[in-house]
Amino acid sequence: MNLNWQQHPWAGVFPATLCPFHSDESIDETGLRKYMQELADVDGIKGVVCNGHTGEIMSLRIEERQRVTRITAEAVGDRVKVVSGVSAEGSLPAIDDAIAAKEAGADAILLMPAHHWLRFGRTPETAVGYFQDVADGADIPIIVHQYPAWTKAGYSLEEMLEMTKIPQVVCIKMGTRDMARWRWDYEQLREAAPHIPILTCHDEYLLASLLEGSDGALIGFAGFVPELMVAVVHAALNNDLMGARKARNQVDTLARIVYNFGEPSSDAHQRMKCARWLMGKFPSMTMRRPLRQLSSDEIHNIRTELEKVGYQCVN
Repeated sequence: MNLNWQQHPWAGVFPATLCPFHSDESIDETGLRKYMQELADVDGIKGVVCNGHTGEIMSLRIEERQRVTRITAEAVGDRVKVVSGVSAEGSLPAIDDAIAAKEAGADAILLMPAHHWLRFGRTPETAVGYFQDVADGADIPIIVHQYPAWTKAGYSLEEMLEMTKIPQVVCIKMGTRDMARWRWDYEQLREAAPHIPILTCHDEYLLASLLEGSDGALIGFAGFVPELMVAVVHAALNNDLMGARKARNQVDTLARIVYNFGEPSSDAHQRMKCARWLMGKFPSMTMRRPLRQLSSDEIHNIRTELEKVGYQCVN
């Protein structure tokens, strides 16, 4: 069964969004609202994802996560889907966080794995049970956040197949970062659960993962240059390889400024926020501690590289 990505509510382009802060690190609520509205105004954006890694979820207090979700839902919830990230170390706090997101107006949650798994690992029963716990406890649509295969928190194909049997699971954000597995996992998941979209989050090799098998993208770069991301993703999903490559070429120069040939990371999120601020499209480049602000030399380098490829910097 082929999935109609244009019509499916959980397929297409979903930006993982930034979070603006004042110089005292308090949330810039006016700036956040304006930013979300600007993203939702872009034709082709299906939904926005707040409180992800790009949005510095680890630095937000629980009540701040709910506030970010509420502002986002108030700003754009009548036009696009609103997804809120949930990160917790156990089922009960994850349920609490998911219920708070639901009460704030989220249409779904992006459920991250418990991060102590990165150190200690977990059994398949624990991994699948975690999703079942949150589904039963909060009863909200869930997007599975698949971590890189090289981590102890990454899910096996067998685990993801079990997760797709949970009615609340509506989508998988596929961050495997193992292209040898990508196609096989996509085909097996598509056969077993044809109604559940697979979204790439491989900013660093977006086109390759889209062409290997994907129904859209949930990526931080779409919160940076949403129009370009829509162009790449839509062309690839429409089998327009020439159009996808043309759009990808525009993205590549920006991706090298932000990712420097690596995958998404906290310092990449810093550079992304800085670049959007330099272009006058974000209220501040302030990051929440423990992240430190970029050096003046690095800011200068980002400005130089942006101007070199034709982007005007107004800050």
